[in-house]
Amino acid sequence: MNKGRLEAFSDGVFAIIITIMVLDLKVPSAPSLEALRSTLPVFLSYVLSFIFVGIYWNNHHHLLHASERVSGSILWANLHLLFWLSLVPFATRWVGENYNAPWPIAFYGLMLLFAGLAYVILTKALVAHHGASSRLAISIGKDRKGLASVLILLVAIPLAFVWPMGAYGCYVLVAVMWLVPDRRIEKEAR
Repeated sequence: MNKGRLEAFSDGVFAIIITIMVLDLKVPSAPSLEALRSTLPVFLSYVLSFIFVGIYWNNHHHLLHASERVSGSILWANLHLLFWLSLVPFATRWVGENYNAPWPIAFYGLMLLFAGLAYVILTKALVAHHGASSRLAISIGKDRKGLASVLILLVAIPLAFVWPMGAYGCYVLVAVMWLVPDRRIEKEAR
């Protein structure tokens, strides 16, 4: 089946996620730098989440660009990914308003972990549908960066309970790893 509807629907969900996140940002209660400073944790959680949503949108775009068609299992795998990403606004607000509390920090990591695993499932479903010798399969290769991300998140989640800043550092590390453009799919899609 044609991938156009999947791409359009997914792009719409990504746009809604970002819109909800920005609508959750509240202006300071007073026109002072002190009031602005009090919103800093919420703003920083928004920035990190925006970066993650942007990374997923970018990689999702490249993944589907390298794909020729989709199947029912791919549609479900994509919905699975979008489900976890739809929790980003909730996790962002919870961690932003409770930035020192371990449970919101751990939940943020769990949401990232499950989104990452859902992306792997989507990738595997697309590769299975297109074949091991397809340009998509060749471009993805062993996906070491994806595996490293999952391992870092698995460390970060329990770390939230003993060293919250260390967990945040892990989340930022994963984001930085993916900010460096992953050209594998782009090269093969040309």
